[in-house]
Amino acid sequence: MNFGICKVSISPVRAEASDRAEMVTQLLFGEKVEILKTKKNWIRIKADFDAYEGWVDEKHLQPIEEAAFFDTETPCYYTTEPFNLVVANNEPTTLPLGAEIRNISNNTFQLGEDTYELYCETKQVEGLISRDELVILAKNYINVPYLWGGKSNFGVDCSGLVQQVYKFTKIHLPRDAKDQAEKGEMLGFVEEALPGDLAFFDNDEGNIIHVGIIIDNQRILHAHGKVRIDPIDSTGIFNTDTQKYSHKLRFVKRILPE
Repeated sequence: MNFGICKVSISPVRAEASDRAEMVTQLLFGEKVEILKTKKNWIRIKADFDAYEGWVDEKHLQPIEEAAFFDTETPCYYTTEPFNLVVANNEPTTLPLGAEIRNISNNTFQLGEDTYELYCETKQVEGLISRDELVILAKNYINVPYLWGGKSNFGVDCSGLVQQVYKFTKIHLPRDAKDQAEKGEMLGFVEEALPGDLAFFDNDEGNIIHVGIIIDNQRILHAHGKVRIDPIDSTGIFNTDTQKYSHKLRFVKRILPE
């Protein structure tokens, strides 16, 4: 098997070939991967979407042909609700927001030998969406708990949240905040920010450690304990629960065109 596709709702991608190893990211249902090597019942993969590498349980992958892996012509549809039901062999599966589905016909699709029935809405991502649409989409994640390595509406980290929201604009951002910070156009002041712009935050050593999505030039949506909306200014994020600044602003980047 040289290529595969995630066949479970959410698959942990781990730093080492062990259930006890750190989860560095996740695969969502329908995401394609390249197989790099195997170790017992573990497979080292490189994700097609962002080239992130790690180890996944082999039982979570369905083998696919090379042609299917490189196919960019077949439309890809994303699930659009927090909970999305599909059924195969009379067994239900709940898919997260942003799961990928291809080859839909008469409200069914095939994955390996299984035929799935769709009981949810899907949307084909054809290109850029408006800033207002992006903010509405981002708000679907409000109150989702923070989870290191998570990128679903069942648990998400700061950069996973940003990557997943921008996935719906057909913009492929890197997985980690420090790499996302290399993208886009630098803004001079947070007051210039538009909805959908990204704000980055650093630590005392100057390393980027946090990212969030600007809702307007005074508020930011970000994952900190949970996905929440807090005030932002030139100093950083002001946590309304603690009444203290939680993150120090480094800069703001514009990813979407004006």
